[in-house]
Amino acid sequence: MSGVWRWRHNPLRRRTDRAEAWLALVTLVVMVLAVPLVGALCGTRTDASLRQAVAEQRLHRHVTAAVVVARAERQTATSQPDGSTGRVTRTKVIANWTAHDGSSHTGTIGTPLNAPAPGATFQLWTDDHGGPAPRPMTTGAAATHAVFSGICAAAAAAGLIEGIRRLIVWRLIRRRYERLDRAWARYGPDWGRTGAGS
Repeated sequence: MSGVWRWRHNPLRRRTDRAEAWLALVTLVVMVLAVPLVGALCGTRTDASLRQAVAEQRLHRHVTAAVVVARAERQTATSQPDGSTGRVTRTKVIANWTAHDGSSHTGTIGTPLNAPAPGATFQLWTDDHGGPAPRPMTTGAAATHAVFSGICAAAAAAGLIEGIRRLIVWRLIRRRYERLDRAWARYGPDWGRTGAGS
C-alpha cells in the first residue's frame, strides 16, 4: 500500500510505476487470501480421499499368522508398505498361512524375521482372496500425507502467483525501456552523427 501512496503525487511518476505498485498490492492480497484457501482445500480433499482408502484397506485386508517352511532368499526394501519412511530388510521364505475365509495357502513371501527357521511364525497381511497384501495405511500416515499435500499445494499456488507478478513486472520494465529508447532517439544527443558538428 505504501508503494501506491508513494507514487500518488510524485512528479516523476510514470504509468508503469503506478501499475507496478498496484500490482504489488493486488499480489499481496491474492496471496493472503488464495494461498491458505488452496492449501486447505487440497489438504481437506486429500485427507478425505486417504481416509476412504484407509477404510477400504481395513475392510479388505486381514492379518493372519504365517508359518515358515523354508528359507528362500534375502531382499532389501527401501520403504515400509504403510507409507512410513525407513529401510526394511526382509528375508524371503516359503510359508504356509490360513486366509480370512479359512482357505490354506503356501507361497514365497517376505518376513521381518532376522533368522527365520522352519516352524517360526510371523504376522502376515492378506487380501480377501488370501494373497499377501501390504499392511493397511494408518490414519496417522494418511493425515501426514494430507498435511504435506496441503503445504505443497499452498507453496505451488504462492509460486504461481509470484511468477505471474514477475512476468508482468518484466513486461512493464521492457515497455518502460522501449519508451525510454524512443524518447532518447527523438530528443537525445546526436554525438557522432553526420552533420552534427563533431
